[in-house]
Amino acid sequence: MTTTPPPGQRRVSRPPAAAPVSKPLRSARPETAPVSRAVSRGPRLARYGIWTALAAGPLALAVALAVPRTTIAQAAPAPRTTDTARTPADPQGVAEMFMDLWLRADATAPEGNGITAAVRALAPEVDLPKRPRNDSTAPAAAKAVAVRTAYGLEGAWTVVVAAISDRADTGAAAVPLVRYFAVSGTSGKDGGQFTVTGAPAEVAAPDAAAVPPSPFTYPAPSTGVLATTLGEFVRAYLGGGQGTGVERYLSPGLRVSAPRAASYARVDVEDVAADSEAALGTTVPADGTKARVRVRVSGEDRGGVRWPLVYRLEVTARAGRWEVSALEAGTTSPPAAAPSAAAPVSGGAR
Repeated sequence: MTTTPPPGQRRVSRPPAAAPVSKPLRSARPETAPVSRAVSRGPRLARYGIWTALAAGPLALAVALAVPRTTIAQAAPAPRTTDTARTPADPQGVAEMFMDLWLRADATAPEGNGITAAVRALAPEVDLPKRPRNDSTAPAAAKAVAVRTAYGLEGAWTVVVAAISDRADTGAAAVPLVRYFAVSGTSGKDGGQFTVTGAPAEVAAPDAAAVPPSPFTYPAPSTGVLATTLGEFVRAYLGGGQGTGVERYLSPGLRVSAPRAASYARVDVEDVAADSEAALGTTVPADGTKARVRVRVSGEDRGGVRWPLVYRLEVTARAGRWEVSALEAGTTSPPAAAPSAAAPVSGGAR
């Protein structure tokens, strides 16, 4: 049975309410396009490294405590060549002084004698010469000059000394003017003080070295340009050097030290020889041409004594004339513009 509501209370029908629409909390994401670049894994690898280091710390400590400690022997550093191969000290001076004293010593003299004490200071156990009691003449003085040195093991050395007497003895007991003695001694393993270990041994004169062939194989004409120029140079050089105009024969920048004590009344050029055929022409070659030259000179001093002298030098052509560009043992400074390329010639008069 249907109940009809009374008038005035009739229910008005309403349309059904629409379902509530949920509002999105945020706007939709914009569309993204795939990127071909690979995503960096650096942060992830960094985290792995940090955790690995933290985990390895206690493990490494446990291993260090568990493994027994061992001592590793290291080889000593090899000695340097400069420490082991040192240049030995030169004993020539000691050998010369010993020979000078030993030749004047006398075994019959008292030990307190000055010469004997000086010899004993260098060679405590050396035997001395014994002179006859009736010999009133003093031993001939001699100049001792070392001519050769040889080194042995553990500081041992031997020096050959030439004893040059200042007078020639005559008679049956004549003594040679020059005698040679071998003096042996030691400087110890550490290269300390020199000591002569015994009496010297008289030996023969050392053999002379073989002389190589002379490079001066081109004799220059005595009236040629080269011989004339060098003759004038030698006369100015032996006449006093810069005061006689020697500088005008030198290459620019070259200086020579002239023998100030030389006093020659006359200087003659015996011969001139060169090592190059270019120096033999009647005219001077092109600028820059060099030649090595040997000049034999005869100088007569104020007392009338003639001295044979030999000079070896280098000449350079410049401006139509020969100039001295190097002089053995007499050059003070080389030319600034054109230094000599030739090796210096050793030795003097032969």
